[in-house]
Amino acid sequence: MNTISVQEADFDVGAEIEALSAGRCDVGAVASFVGLVRADTLAGGGDEVSAMTLEHYPGMTEKSLEAIVAEADGRWRLLGARVIHRFGRLVPGERIVFVGVASSHRGDAFAACEFIMDYLKTRAPFWKKEITADGEYWVDQKQKDEQAAGRWQAV
Repeated sequence: MNTISVQEADFDVGAEIEALSAGRCDVGAVASFVGLVRADTLAGGGDEVSAMTLEHYPGMTEKSLEAIVAEADGRWRLLGARVIHRFGRLVPGERIVFVGVASSHRGDAFAACEFIMDYLKTRAPFWKKEITADGEYWVDQKQKDEQAAGRWQAV
């Protein structure tokens, strides 16, 4: 079963991982990724990030995440996936995203988890603004994120 959540509230990583395999004997692997807000700036000057604000379009964002997970489900043999992406004001060290994938075998779980995260970074409609002592800066998409997502087009 695949579940998507776009939320302000934090999440419990252990509970999310457990939910992917709870009561199931067909799951042989669970791969997960947890992204955290960093203090180093991506968009602005040299100051550290004191906070990051994430914005999104409700409804559109969830559909985008569902499409990404559905594509992963079509490429690999998945038994379940869970994506949580937070929005609102977050400070360095806080959790921002969770991607968890269950499969019978580790190869499918690892690949699908990485694919979902790569596509989430490049195709999900989120906008990030960093807050530093120098001001507030919108974060542009990084070329290395596009390159990471691009490698899946050949697969």
